[in-house]
This record gives sequence, C-alpha cells and structure tokens, in this order.
Amino acid sequence: MSQAMLKMYISFVGMALLLVAIGFILLARYKLKGWLAGVVSLLAYISLIFGSLIIFYIVFSGPSA
Repeated sequence: MSQAMLKMYISFVGMALLLVAIGFILLARYKLKGWLAGVVSLLAYISLIFGSLIIFYIVFSGPSA
C-alpha cells in the first residue's frame, strides 16, 4: 500500500471520528439526561479531539507523492 493510500484511509478515520462526535453531542444534548449525558458528552469531546488531531496531521504533513 502506498503512502498516499494510507493517508487517505487515516483521513477517513479522522472524518468518521468527527461525525461520531457530532452524533454523540446531539444525542447527549437532546435525548439523554443526567450522568449518561455527561458520559456520552465526554466520549464526544474525546473523539472530537482525536479526529481533529488526525485531520491536522494529514493536512499539514504535506503531499505524499
């Protein structure tokens, strides 16, 4: 597998984590109450941070070819 393909798959993981964060935050705000909303929010913000770091790395690592 080439380096460019590997970067593409890693960026897909980063985008998926960002989408999961959006879903978890909406779920915690509008459907859940109490401590369960807090746990889901914590998971959402953790996935938001990891997804952002992955995208930041992919964008600023430069071209692969």
